[in-house]
Amino acid sequence: MSPDPADRERTRRRSNKSTKSRPVRIKPSVDDPHEIKYFKRHVDDDPATSEPARAFLRACDANVRAKFAATLTAVAAAPPHKFAGGGPMGGDARLHDRLVRGRCNGRDRSQHRIFCLIDLAAEGATKPWLVAVTGMSKPWQTTFSEADYAAVRNLGDEYKSRNPRSVS
Repeated sequence: MSPDPADRERTRRRSNKSTKSRPVRIKPSVDDPHEIKYFKRHVDDDPATSEPARAFLRACDANVRAKFAATLTAVAAAPPHKFAGGGPMGGDARLHDRLVRGRCNGRDRSQHRIFCLIDLAAEGATKPWLVAVTGMSKPWQTTFSEADYAAVRNLGDEYKSRNPRSVS
């Protein structure tokens, strides 16, 4: 009996993919059109000057952190205005005309989101900033509440309220 041609084709396609694949970048390059920044709360709003996105990432497991690093790097490397992702969240697009949401599933079937803004008006910036504002996690196949989305919008409003921006 001769080998199945479909198996031969699958093997050929698999071997072609492995030779053409490029490693996933997890660190930004100086040549990227966007610079990655992390929102740092101002001392007037939070005496501890916390960084919500960094605190969120620290609380995630290493696999999720690596996926978000690759996602942020891919968005930063995309040409300006060309990255598809985001849109209105929770039915309210008031702040988020330039929102990017990174999504990632954890091993425990939890779902994680990182909320970022593309800032074209940051004082002193030499190129647009991709600013990680905050992140949230939720159980599998559930939704965030309007209060959760309101908290994200409030942090985004706080970020936009000052120029020069408060980032790290």
